[in-house]
Amino acid sequence: MKYYRKLLLIAVALFVGFANGYSTPLNFEKDNEKKGDIKSGIKEYITHHLKDSHSFSITSWKDEQTGEKVYIEVPLPVILYDQGFKFFWSSDFKHGKSVVSSGESYYKLEYHDSRIYKTDRLGQINYDENHHPLNEKPLDFSITKNIATIMIVSILMLLLFVSLAKSFKTNKGISIGIGRFFEPIILYIRDEIAIPNIGEKKYKNYMSFLLTIFFFVWFLNLLGLTPLGVNVTGNIAVTFSLALLTFLITNLTANKNYWGHIFWMPGVPVLIKVVLAPIELLGVFIKPFSLLIRLYANIQAGHIVLYSLIGLMFIFNNLVGSSLSFVLAFFISIIEILVALLQAYIFTMLSALYFGFAVAEHEGDH
Repeated sequence: MKYYRKLLLIAVALFVGFANGYSTPLNFEKDNEKKGDIKSGIKEYITHHLKDSHSFSITSWKDEQTGEKVYIEVPLPVILYDQGFKFFWSSDFKHGKSVVSSGESYYKLEYHDSRIYKTDRLGQINYDENHHPLNEKPLDFSITKNIATIMIVSILMLLLFVSLAKSFKTNKGISIGIGRFFEPIILYIRDEIAIPNIGEKKYKNYMSFLLTIFFFVWFLNLLGLTPLGVNVTGNIAVTFSLALLTFLITNLTANKNYWGHIFWMPGVPVLIKVVLAPIELLGVFIKPFSLLIRLYANIQAGHIVLYSLIGLMFIFNNLVGSSLSFVLAFFISIIEILVALLQAYIFTMLSALYFGFAVAEHEGDH
């Protein structure tokens, strides 16, 4: 039964990206296989998967002869600033088990929050009563898993669309190769999102941003379903940055009609204007906030559901229950592929809608 569960887990991994930098795939079981221990292991695994990490972990297992964990991973560079820059690889931490010395300083990776702290040569980390580390943290400029994924997607998009633009130029407006797949999507964003919401006069000013945000979010969402185990758009800092861009573009390009309808609505009694103005001003900030929360919550929830279904295989510990969990995880992963595209579409659509509000003309208002 032990090997049966592991085989099921490996199969699901092909569809849902069962990997994490500082967790232990294929090893939910504790020495004491009580359900409470397994549940805590599952919860710990999910928590670590949702966080960023300093390496791309593929899988791991315990060596039966030595009893030590063996990891297969792609380490990433660690860049710290502590009285000068310090450079080394994340694999030097050995998943939080080793202390890394650089000059006269010592650093250790804290397993539970995946952060790097200054320690003594023994790697001692002090905690408060709530188990929060008290050690000093150096400035961390490391290339983490999320940052590396963003860089990979950015380079991929640059190569893809530069190639697409060149094919248009050399073939008299006819795309070739993979461009034939992306051209209908680009035209759809232009004809069904940008023009209807912004207008034919000014939609071109926003097309570059709308195309970039759509493919950027879509590609990141798809990578989150691979064995790389990335959770970029499930990171609220990333969704906040994307929503902030929409917020800045909306308000920096807005015309006087936009601000007039916020602070002094035409055709409304003065007393009502005084009441509505603060509400409308609050709406300026609520709109981008809804963007970041919607993307973050949907992607985060999808990862939690998938990994929870995988964990049920270990809780059921039988052929029927584990098989049902596998089937559910498989179908949820298929739905997540659609969600990846849907969330990119919604983010792009709402951004175009806000841009349309900002540049709309209201010549007939009195």
